[in-house]
Amino acid sequence: MTVSMVKGQRISLEKPGGALSMVRMGLGWDAVKKKGFFGSRERDIDLDASCVIFADSALADVVYFGKLTSDDGSVRHTGDNLTGAGDGDDESVIVDLSRLPVHVTSLVFTVSSFNGQTFNEVENAFCRLVNEMDGGEMARYTLTGGGAHTAMVMSRIYRHGDGWKMNAIGEPCHGRTFEDMLPVIANHA
Repeated sequence: MTVSMVKGQRISLEKPGGALSMVRMGLGWDAVKKKGFFGSRERDIDLDASCVIFADSALADVVYFGKLTSDDGSVRHTGDNLTGAGDGDDESVIVDLSRLPVHVTSLVFTVSSFNGQTFNEVENAFCRLVNEMDGGEMARYTLTGGGAHTAMVMSRIYRHGDGWKMNAIGEPCHGRTFEDMLPVIANHA
């Protein structure tokens, strides 16, 4: 059963009957269709998903299109989608929660427009958390409205006691890469 999240909402990632071990954060988007004299057309939108890994408030590692696997192998990016075309997840980050080092306290998921296109040109943007073991969608956060920003801090998974929680963030910011966004991302560590 999927939880439809709203900005700021937090949910537990506890799973009935056992510990959740592997999750996938799927991110998807579509380009706004432009109406023209000869009908509508769609531009390619190159949004890039990144996962910034923190140990308390210190940057520990990052996974993105230029570094597809974390140093310890527990977090893996499935590859870069340059257009946003197609249904479902456009980019995904798979996290093996059981392999994350004990010092890792949170993972912040972002999207940024590598070509500088704003979210006014993006529609149907979402992030969703999937139990990678059975393919079941656990939570979905859908963005509403556009905006003149070029990046978004989407969500965070963080340690809570012996388990994990997810927080829907949805904070707009500016930047073409996660490095440009680090001051805003760090606020969510």
